[in-house]
This record gives sequence, structure tokens and C-alpha cells, in this order.
Amino acid sequence: MQDQTPERRGGVADLDWREGEIPVSRLFDDPYFSLENGLAETAYVFLAGNDLPARFRDGFHVAELGFGTGLNLLAALRLWRETGQAGRLHFTTFEAYPMTAAEMRRAHAAFPEITALSEELAPVWGQEAFDLPDLSFRMIRGDARETLPAWQARADAWFLDGFAPAKNPELWEEGLMAQVGAHTAPGGTAATYTAAGFVRRGLQAAGFDVVRAPGYGRKRHMTRAVLPDPSHG
Repeated sequence: MQDQTPERRGGVADLDWREGEIPVSRLFDDPYFSLENGLAETAYVFLAGNDLPARFRDGFHVAELGFGTGLNLLAALRLWRETGQAGRLHFTTFEAYPMTAAEMRRAHAAFPEITALSEELAPVWGQEAFDLPDLSFRMIRGDARETLPAWQARADAWFLDGFAPAKNPELWEEGLMAQVGAHTAPGGTAATYTAAGFVRRGLQAAGFDVVRAPGYGRKRHMTRAVLPDPSHG
């Protein structure tokens, strides 16, 4: 897809706040998380959608397109700890318009379940890299179409969480989905809240087996994808 929005190369988040607690991007005219319950949507779409926690192991690597408020990171780390995982979770996120630490904490206030975890990470919010005993975090800033090809790792699970394809098509285009496939470990997975046909076709073209699954809340469908592992064929 031809890029029609060359100005969307990166910067800082430009926000409005709906009902005082839900951040909405002015650039993309889209909320950062579900108006129903963003944390429950994350658990349904990105955690269960990638068959977690069943697949967790020491060194398990989650990669994400669209860090936003950091809600997905908190949900993944919370699940890691609650299920008694040993070792360290690796989490790499690609974000062009990062929020400030204060904006992230304001967004997290909508979810009392993660208050303690958000406060624990408060000293490192806004940093592009930090390590805890059970978490290794990296944020790669900039346009993912430019930064992902240079990434040297492969993810076990992808959280595809850009703004809605109708508002942010460049984060869902076929070339970027091809890079997602190229940076996925054999047997790795991807999940997203959208079931847009061109997104599913892009994942299929990237080598994934793609399934349209029931969506969260008012969303009828979502997408789950698995990259076949030739060694298990």
C-alpha cells in the first residue's frame, strides 16, 4: 500500500481524554483501549489469542506493534507472575508516538487491578530499555516499517495493536505483515482485535495460518495466526 501519510513518521503522543480517563489519539482519532474494558480486551485478544500463559517459558519473547499506554505489557507481566513462571519474559515494542510517563500512569488509573504493578514500574516508565528480574523490556521508537526490518530477534508471540486499520493503515500493510512473519519464531503466533480482510490476507501472505475468531465485546471477530513449524510437520 502506498504511504499517503508521510508525516506519520514518529513524534510524541497528542492526546485528548474521554471521560477523564480514556486517552484518545488526536492524530488517529481513535481511543487507545476498549471503551468497555481495555484490560479485559487485552486478556482476551492478546493473551488468550496467543495461547498464553500455556506457552510461557523462560525467555519467552513477546513483540508488539503499538505500545500505547503500556497496558499490554502490564497485563502480560501480571499474567507471568500470577502463573508462577520461572525466569524472564522478554517484551519488545515498536512505537512511533510514545506517551509520557505521566500520561501512561493516568491511563492506568482506569484499572485498579494493575495499580500496584504500574506503580512498581513508575521509575522506569518512559525509558526505552530496562531490565527487572523477571522482565527484559525494549522499546524501538519510530516508524515500524523502517525499524522492524533491522530488528535482529524473532518473537514467540506478536501483539498487533496499532490503531484501527481504517485510521492507521500503514501499520497493517502487507509489507509490514511480511516483516512480522520474518521476525516470528517457528510455531510462533500473532493476534489482533481486527478481522479486516486485508490484514488477514497480509498475514497469510507472510506465511501464517490465519483464523477469524469471535471478537471481544461488541467486536464480532478478531484474528489469530500461527506460523507453522516445519520441524513439527
